[in-house]
Amino acid sequence: MGVFIVIGIVVIGCIVGLVLLLAKKPVGEDLLQDRLGREEKKAKKEKQPKGGKRESVVGAAVDRAVAGKGFAQNLSTQLAQANLKWTVGEFLVMQFVIMIGASAVFYALNRPVLIAVAVAGGFFGPRIYVGMKKGKRLKEFNDQLGDALNLMVNSLRAGYSTMQAMEVISNEMPVPISEEFGRVVRELQLGVPFDTGMGNMLRRVPSPDMDLVVTAMNVQREVGGNLAEVLDSISFTIRERVRIKGEIKVMTSQGRITGYLITFIPFALGAFIYFVNPDFMGLLFTDPCGWIMLGLSLFLIVLGYFSISKIVNIEV
Repeated sequence: MGVFIVIGIVVIGCIVGLVLLLAKKPVGEDLLQDRLGREEKKAKKEKQPKGGKRESVVGAAVDRAVAGKGFAQNLSTQLAQANLKWTVGEFLVMQFVIMIGASAVFYALNRPVLIAVAVAGGFFGPRIYVGMKKGKRLKEFNDQLGDALNLMVNSLRAGYSTMQAMEVISNEMPVPISEEFGRVVRELQLGVPFDTGMGNMLRRVPSPDMDLVVTAMNVQREVGGNLAEVLDSISFTIRERVRIKGEIKVMTSQGRITGYLITFIPFALGAFIYFVNPDFMGLLFTDPCGWIMLGLSLFLIVLGYFSISKIVNIEV
């Protein structure tokens, strides 16, 4: 009877997962309406062709349930910063499916101890993935910002306006910086104020360097001055910072790899021993002394990881 229950749970999870995949939004769809709180989704749905992809019913229901909640707004911002085309409801349903599916697999394998690990992995795994995507995209944006500013300076000196210079960046530069400047250009063409459009980009790409650029552009719009000269100086500073960061990353690579090894090897070794000899490792989860050892080990592993990260993380 238990096997049929497990099979039923896995089948339901797979069906929900397929619904989410089939309901995923097109890659080219803009994030303005979803991330900036505009009330134009209804009009977009009316214009959508009958054969187009529709939003997930389950995801839409969850979206309505969590609308206005603080954690939902924070999660929506993180998804926008990672440039993922998921709604908050779709992300939460995906977390639930992963937790249920992984738990069912471990239950079917007669590994009830690992069900808690599956639940934790299903909850934190997607969030870690979003964090990695967000960090990667922010790094790529910062690496491209110096060249984009140089292109913008040359466009301004050639007689282009600020909006035309940003449009050149959106056409000539690679992603993700071309996407972000393209969104700003589309917002300005729709009548959004310049300060609001640049602030929206800063929320999607929380880059300190871009914050400096936006501040300089806002000041220039208020008091005047040669924007090309200001951006040229900022561009040189940003390129030097990127170069120094690259050198520091190379010099601290050994320390970072050491931190990863001492953090993940205990978990990998413990999982391997548990699958090979579950009775030997099972005492850690059944004996009170084992819980104390596990708690102390986790504390020391986390302490070691953050200590090494603090040493090798050098601010420029």
